[in-house]
Amino acid sequence: QVQLVESGGGLVQPGGSLRLSCAASGFTLDRYTIGWFRQAPGKEREGISCIRSSDGSRYYADSMKGRFTISKDNAKNTVYLQMNSLKPEDTAVYYCAAVAGFCTLYADGMDYWGKGTLVTVSS
Repeated sequence: QVQLVESGGGLVQPGGSLRLSCAASGFTLDRYTIGWFRQAPGKEREGISCIRSSDGSRYYADSMKGRFTISKDNAKNTVYLQMNSLKPEDTAVYYCAAVAGFCTLYADGMDYWGKGTLVTVSS
């Protein structure tokens, strides 16, 4: 049974950092590509980054480059999203998702989803 569990969200002040984790079970990261997405209140879900199963190649949405870094630890079957210089507009529920294929930042292209973790950026 494929399962994704996000953690690491919380309240952070503007300019602060958080590292989100996505623990995968039921499959291994060398077979599934993992993406990070977020959804702010009243907005559509948007892609942040993905890391390819085959070689660990990383892709980012243009608006996310520079502040967000995706990585993975195959031994722990966990993918991370390091978020720096956070802004109030980064407030959203952050999701990880898996697909048995190529990297995509389109939510419709993913096969499995976690339940999300809330990130609130506020002073």
